[in-house]
Amino acid sequence: MRWLIPIFIYLLLEFYAYQAIKTLTRNQIVQIGYLVLSLAILGYAIYVFANYDRSVGPTKYSLRASAMLLLTIVPKLIIVLFMFGEDIIRVCVAGYTYLTNTFFDGTATEYLPDRRKFISKIAIGIAAIPFAGLLHGIFRGKYNFKVISHVLHFEDLPDAFDGFRITQISDIHSGSFDDVEKIEYAVDLINEQDADMLLFTGDIVNTMAKEMDDWITTFKRIKTPTYGKYSVLGNHDYGEYVTWDSEEEKEANFQAIKDIHNKIDFNLLLNDSTFVEKEGERIAVIGVENWGHNFKKAGDLTKASQKVSKEDFKILLSHDPSHWEYEVKKHDDHFHLTLSGHTHGFQFGIEIPGFVRWSPVQYVYKQWAGMYDEMGRYLNVNRGLGFHAFPGRVGIWPEITVIELRKGSKPS
Repeated sequence: MRWLIPIFIYLLLEFYAYQAIKTLTRNQIVQIGYLVLSLAILGYAIYVFANYDRSVGPTKYSLRASAMLLLTIVPKLIIVLFMFGEDIIRVCVAGYTYLTNTFFDGTATEYLPDRRKFISKIAIGIAAIPFAGLLHGIFRGKYNFKVISHVLHFEDLPDAFDGFRITQISDIHSGSFDDVEKIEYAVDLINEQDADMLLFTGDIVNTMAKEMDDWITTFKRIKTPTYGKYSVLGNHDYGEYVTWDSEEEKEANFQAIKDIHNKIDFNLLLNDSTFVEKEGERIAVIGVENWGHNFKKAGDLTKASQKVSKEDFKILLSHDPSHWEYEVKKHDDHFHLTLSGHTHGFQFGIEIPGFVRWSPVQYVYKQWAGMYDEMGRYLNVNRGLGFHAFPGRVGIWPEITVIELRKGSKPS
């Protein structure tokens, strides 16, 4: 029963999309071929999701089914806008023709105008744009790694840390990876930044610790900077998106996920903090467990900050940016810089610096990608290194962030 509504919606979209194909060409081989392919994709998706095993979680088959559905549904939505819009006009014309002919000569026998071929051409032409974008996102975009740099100024930054460089990565989601060479390239790109400290802000796997087994050697190649590598957990690291046979099995997986961080030489901060010292001065690195407005709230900012005084310069690692919005930015202890991830920028959107910046995720998260500054406190939302659910990225590329701390006031 739960499949009936999605299937009905898909078939409704299919009906309109088929009208465009039928208007564009009378070739029955093309028409039938289109229907067979479209229904085959629907059948494959139904089969995969009907057999989805919640004790295993996402697999390459579920990712593939998601990709195929999006490749067909998104262009059809564009086509429907045009075809349905044309139908509204056709019905209006038919009504007008019926009324005028009834009142005057009554000679009209067909009131509804035929569909116009040029409307179908426009609809299919415009629908081809998101189709091509999704196709690029699946095969190229998900590994189109970008290094994004920021320079932040603080009046109270210790002098020794003027020019201190931090590399941030987030949302690895190792269970989604399918190209060793691309991930090796990402690791090389991280190492090339030659930062003073490396920080990872959670979601190392989709669900299972074993997802990382084939990638330990690769991620262990990430060099440990002079001032260390630190990390926190994300919502996916708690193993709560699958069904477990027992609580003990779930806890064993959680422990194995925490152990991964040590295996790749990261210092995992679980509601804890540490100090980084340089030339007799120090800054605090604080790491909370996941705290999300609509997700798991395991983070304890008070506990994590026990070793830290209000006067210390603080860098906070917190996976979900909603934590900053709801608890951190107005906190009396003044957390200078918070680093988050989680949103992936929805892996879909448009970003043209200085012109447009849009993603559907902005309607859920006030801070969804990039650097934010309020009340003299900064938040960086990393767009993520990996991908999840949809095996691609369109317009929102995988990110390696480099942040340089500078002593002094922010340039006007």
